[in-house]
Parts: sequence; structure tokens; C-alpha cells
Amino acid sequence: MSADPLADLDDRQREAASTLRGHVCVLAGAGTGKTRVITHRIAHGVDTGAYSPQRVMAVTFTTKAAGELRGRLRALGVEGVAARTFHAAALAQLNFFWPQVARDTAPAIIDSKVRLLSHAADGIGLRLDASTLRDVASQIEWRKVTMRSIEDYAQLRPGGLPGLSIDPLVGLQRAYEKLKDERRQLDFEDVLLACAGMIESEPRVATAVHEQYRHFTVDEYQDVSPVQHRLLELWLGDRRDLCVVGDASQTIYSFAGADPRYLLEFAERDDDVTVVRLERNYRSDAAVLAVANELMRGRPGALQLVTPEPAGPAPEVTSYEDEGAEANGVAARIAAQLKDGADPHDIAVLYRLNAQSAPLLAALSARGIPATVLGGKRFWDLPEVRQALMALRGASVAPLSGSFIATVRDILRSLGLTDDAPPAGGALRDAWEARAAVLRLAEEAPEDTTLRGFTDELTARAKAQHEPAMRTVTLATLHAAKGLEWAHVHLMGLSEGLLPISYATTFEQVDEERRLAYVGVTRAARTLSLSWAQRSGNRERQRSRFLQEIGRGTLREGGARGTRGAPPRR
Repeated sequence: MSADPLADLDDRQREAASTLRGHVCVLAGAGTGKTRVITHRIAHGVDTGAYSPQRVMAVTFTTKAAGELRGRLRALGVEGVAARTFHAAALAQLNFFWPQVARDTAPAIIDSKVRLLSHAADGIGLRLDASTLRDVASQIEWRKVTMRSIEDYAQLRPGGLPGLSIDPLVGLQRAYEKLKDERRQLDFEDVLLACAGMIESEPRVATAVHEQYRHFTVDEYQDVSPVQHRLLELWLGDRRDLCVVGDASQTIYSFAGADPRYLLEFAERDDDVTVVRLERNYRSDAAVLAVANELMRGRPGALQLVTPEPAGPAPEVTSYEDEGAEANGVAARIAAQLKDGADPHDIAVLYRLNAQSAPLLAALSARGIPATVLGGKRFWDLPEVRQALMALRGASVAPLSGSFIATVRDILRSLGLTDDAPPAGGALRDAWEARAAVLRLAEEAPEDTTLRGFTDELTARAKAQHEPAMRTVTLATLHAAKGLEWAHVHLMGLSEGLLPISYATTFEQVDEERRLAYVGVTRAARTLSLSWAQRSGNRERQRSRFLQEIGRGTLREGGARGTRGAPPRR
């Protein structure tokens, strides 16, 4: 390793990265460099000889985040660390140990819980639509990640689901489990439960796991569920080399079983837990941070984000006559930002529900502004991208007749890439943007890159879900925006019934909605605008309570606007 992993860290980051033994709790606010701390801490442990990379497990929640951890560790000269999601780590152990314990191959993983539920429902004479089946699947997932039996579930949620009372709901869950067993299959949650059960009941498996991994790091610890927490305890055994990193203010998956108490109470598990607070923000303007801090003031585990940089203009909140006017108003703001030289890739519009994207897409398309809805098909799974990768791989076996970039450009042109982009909106523009993104990757590659090396790099990026930047405005739900950032963020729909959502009726549910709003605010680096509509259809809406809590001291009032109708397409 050529450079000191602790160099260029601030004092708090260095404290966290240099504490290599014992339980460590890093309370890392948004934009404070938590991934940097995780990777540099592991690199420092390897560099000093405290860690053997093959005995380190770094656990996170998404394949993309795990790929980013591996990439950053490689850049620091560290190879061999197991950077995986909980499910990937558990599945690998299950596949390895199951044949030794059961003298048989491990069960297959079902590819669709809803499809299997449909078969189970048919078997007991239930006729349910796809939406209800998806709701049942969500209930099964919650029951399993919270480690509850079907009997426990029936007692905790006696009301069942809309259109499906508790007795047939319980019957369907039993039929689902029976059919799954008959087909010798496991679902996603069973992987965690089966791995935990195997370690707990088989001493030789526990011994092997404990000998393999000695040092654990868990990212996004506020999102750990009871079954994940139990599995982590079993992986750890009686060792005390666990580093957890998280932010209670960004707990937005309680509905899926996440429990922030594991993070909030981590310091109490031992007398000598090292707790480090990362509150210096390297992402956002001070005016944005002021909004975030006011929103979470007094909440459990809230961190006070600071930056030494001077504050820009206060974020503006604007009310509109209705949702159509709000979509047009936001689109007009984005058009002005693009006219002033902003890159579309640096702009995002965030909202609570997927349905809010439709009028916004129409308003942007009418202005000729390309947009991508986050959370759709993954970039590397797009047919245009898969086609391009196959063509590039095929061309890489023959000698190049021209330069590397010229060859890539010619191949992409043969597949449909043109010099001029098609009009915004529709599949043709989406396909063009995907091919253009592949070309930009080639243009950004090192000068000595070969076509074979480029295709290998694309394959590695696809495996790690490391997606390139699209030159489009991003539209995303608040859940999908977690972990991302943009220079300019427009947070819309800040009205009662949308944020907080109408079905958030308990204190805990409203608190989760507040954290969702906080996640949205802290995605903004330079500018933040907030908006809400006074009417949705024939229904009047009120300004969100969260805007009232933030207060006028950190927000500028943009006044009420009633722009109706989309501008003509250019």
C-alpha cells in the first residue's frame, strides 16, 4: 500500500479509522464521508497488520453499495475483503455448508414470491388480484425479518388486509409455506433465517464461520432488522471486533422491519464502546444544512450537521394552485437552471409517491428536457446496453482498424446512436441516452485503454451495478434517492396527505415520514427548492407540518403560483 490511509481525513474521521479493536460506533450524518471512513479504516487495519483482508467482512444493504466498497478498497490497494450484502453473505454460507450438514444440495431460491402466492391461493380456493398478492408478500416479508411466527403475526395484526380478513390471510401464508417446502425452495427472507439457524444449531458451522471472519463492519446500521441483527450476532460469536456505521435520522425502512434502536442503543452494549460522531458535512451548502437541522431538531439520535463554508441563499418554498401547476412550476425552474449552464445530470426532483412523476415527466418533455425515472430497469439490464456490450465484446476479438474511441463510436452508431439527440420523452430518447452514456465511458477511459480492456471494465461495472451518469434530469421517490446526491434538488409534494403520507397516523409513522423528508433535503449540495399544491383534483390540501417545523428562519417564501397548462413543445 503506497499511501497512508489516514492521510487527508479530518480529526473525527481519523479517530474512527484508527480505532481498530473493540466495538466501534460511528454516528455518521449525511454527507460526512462515512464510506470513506469505512474503507480507510479497513485499509489502515490491513496496512498495520491488524487485519488480514480475507478475515474482514464489510456488510451493507445493496449490491451497488457493496460494489462501491470493493472498488474503493481496490483503489486503496486492498484485495480480498468480503464486501457483501447480508443476503449475499448468508446465501454464500448456506450454499457452502448445506451439503455438509444436510448431505444434499441447498434449496433453490424462488424468483417471485407473488407468483408462488398465486399458486398457493389457487390451491385453497382464493381468488386474489395482483395488488392484494403483493400486499400479502409484504406481510410475509415483515413477519420473517422481525422473526415472528404465523401465530404471532395473527395476534399482532388481527385486522388482516383490506379485502382479506385475518383467517384467510393466515391460511394463505400456511399454504405458501407448505407449497414452498414441497417444491424445496426458499424465499429471500428464508436465506437469512436458514443461515442463522444453521450457525446456531451446528457447532462445526459456527466454528468455521468464526475462524473465517474476525473483523466486521456494518454500514447503514440504522436499517438492520431483527433477523439481520441475530445473524450478525451469530457471525460475531464472542468476539468484540465490530464497527457499525449509521445515522438514526435516515431510518426510512421501519415498515420493512428496520429497527434504529440497534444503532441508538449500541453504545450501551459494553462499557468501552468507542463512539465517534461525524457531523462535518462535505456535501451541502450551509443554508441546506440549516433546513435539515431544523427538521430533525430534538429527534432521537439527531446529529447537528455543520460546514465551514459560508451559506448561500436560503432554500425557497413555493405553493401552487394544483398539482399540474406545481409540475409546470418545477419544470420551469429546471429549464431556467439549464439555461444558466447547469448539467441535467446535476438536477433531481424528489417526491413521495411514484404517481407524482407522471405530470412532471409531461411538463419536462413539453420543454424538451430529458428525464430519467430512478428505480426503473437497471442501466446494465437495458436492452440497448446489453446489445452494445455484446457488439463491443464481439469486436474486441478482431484487430482494430482505427482508434479505440472511434471504434466504439462506430459500433454504437451502427446500433442507432446519432449525433443529434431525438426529442425528449419516449423510448427513442431513452435508448439514445443509454448508448450515449456508454460512449462517454469510452471517452473518459485512460488513453491506453484497449477495446478488450474496455469491455472487461464494462462487465465488471455491470456486475457491481456501477452505473454511469446519464445526461438527464433525475426523477426519484425519496426512498430511491437514499445514498445519492445532486447539486440541485427540487423536493415537491410537501403537503398533508403526501408528506407525511395520509396513512401515517401514529407518532412513529409520522416520524418516519419526517426522516424521509430529511433524506430528501440532505441530497442537495448547492440549491434546494421545496413546493406543494393547494389542491389535488377536487381535494383541498394543507401545507405540510414539516414546513411549519422547519420555520421561516431557514426558508424563503416564494409565494403562491397558479401556472396552468404545459408550454408548447419546442
